[in-house]
Amino acid sequence: MSRDSAALSTPVPSRPIRVLIVDDHEVLADSLAKVLDDEPDMIAVGQARTLAQARSRTRSEAPDVMLLDRRLPDGDGVEAIPELRQIRPTMSIVVLTATTADNVLVRAIEAGAAGFISKSRGLREVTSALRAAAAGEAVISPELLRRLLPGLGRSPRPQPELTNREREVLGLLAQGMSNAAIAEEISVSVHTVRNHIANLSAKLGAHSKLEALSIAVRDGVFDP
Repeated sequence: MSRDSAALSTPVPSRPIRVLIVDDHEVLADSLAKVLDDEPDMIAVGQARTLAQARSRTRSEAPDVMLLDRRLPDGDGVEAIPELRQIRPTMSIVVLTATTADNVLVRAIEAGAAGFISKSRGLREVTSALRAAAAGEAVISPELLRRLLPGLGRSPRPQPELTNREREVLGLLAQGMSNAAIAEEISVSVHTVRNHIANLSAKLGAHSKLEALSIAVRDGVFDP
């Protein structure tokens, strides 16, 4: 990975973002850990080569974000996302993948991933993706999000009572808009947008923007 890619602008947290790297490629994982430790607002709190180690270190290291490889010696990282999130519900998971196959990415969204980053991307894009995930943003391009939403599974259930504003925010999230962009679009503060997202996520039983969208599509609350 090159460090020459442009970084995205994300809020700087009040304490370092704690990142757990789960990848069985030792050279790649070591390189990523060194890059993160060089960042003023991040720290690599550990590495895991297997899903078993990922479970253990999630419990012991309390990461804010997990950078998770899809293919691991003891299983599929995407399939393990629900279990990993049960261990630490506040943790965001960014899937590190070598594939852009829609079925894989859709499974990751449905499992509760905060987004994806390709192994072909630059190191600065990786750190930007981790910052975005820690800030509660969806780590996915608007174009890719629009492509994947129609492929999400559907199992209509009783719909929660969302306000008109919450439905409006949900529709803007489906366009891949950031909190700041949504705030500008509907002429409110970013803090107000965060509150709307928190409220609609609570009603949907979601812990991230992508999961909220996935549940909304599945339950028939939102039709992409």
